[in-house]
Amino acid sequence: MFHVVLVRPEIPQNTGNIARTCAATGCTLHLVRPLGFEISDRYLKRAGLDYWHLVHVEVHESLEDFLAQYPAARLHLFTTKAKRTYAEAQYRAGDFLVFGRETRGLDEEFLVQHPGECVRIPMREEARSLNLSNSVAIAVYEGLRQNGFGGLAQEGALHRLTW
Repeated sequence: MFHVVLVRPEIPQNTGNIARTCAATGCTLHLVRPLGFEISDRYLKRAGLDYWHLVHVEVHESLEDFLAQYPAARLHLFTTKAKRTYAEAQYRAGDFLVFGRETRGLDEEFLVQHPGECVRIPMREEARSLNLSNSVAIAVYEGLRQNGFGGLAQEGALHRLTW
């Protein structure tokens, strides 16, 4: 349904958790180098080991390479610096949800070039940021909600139980 783009991710456990979210939702995961870990890192695999076969992962050498490969991409850039909230954005199938590295986010120069695509997740002013994997989950599920959770199971197994 969506593309999740991690630009220069640093923490393998976060990327593993995000891969698990992508597996559960059918999102493609894009990793933009440099990475703060090896993709084969045991911590990355541990966070989503039984889900890796369900995740389509693309690795890009740089943000410029990613943008050149997807020149018509509809981007949603997640940053604490945006005025507009993620809930105000309109998400369509095929959109790219773009997140920066854990310690610094997306480069400010890139954000300045794309002000209309910047969105933020509201939080208290005293808080620096949310965990990256939590932010991705919030964004993906808002996009899925806006699109009727297409392609996902519409009911759980509880209806099959007899009481």
